[in-house]
Amino acid sequence: QVQLVESGGGLVQAGGSLRLSCAASGSTFSKNAIGWYRQAPGKQRELVASISSGGRTNYADSVKGRFTISRDNAKNTVYLQMNSLKPEDTAIYYCNADGYYRGSYYMSGDSWGQGTQVTVSS
Repeated sequence: QVQLVESGGGLVQAGGSLRLSCAASGSTFSKNAIGWYRQAPGKQRELVASISSGGRTNYADSVKGRFTISRDNAKNTVYLQMNSLKPEDTAIYYCNADGYYRGSYYMSGDSWGQGTQVTVSS
């Protein structure tokens, strides 16, 4: 399994920005697709964005045009740049690895980070 550590969460006002990082261990990181998920209180965990080993990206409709996922294989890190944040983006954000694609949809694997809290105030 890949070991994942998220960072970069915090409290921000609506309209602000945050950049989350997901640092991974393991020499096979560059071969892994990575997904960013979030879970708000009382809601199910949902896929926010994913990036394939080749750099193909996919986004949930709710974040398209506002969030950007990217990866730096030299640093074993995946980023989630979040702009124009809204109160409804408030959640714990998790990264996931060892998943696979079903068509263009990322299916989660067994490797999860501990999560980082993002709170957007109105």
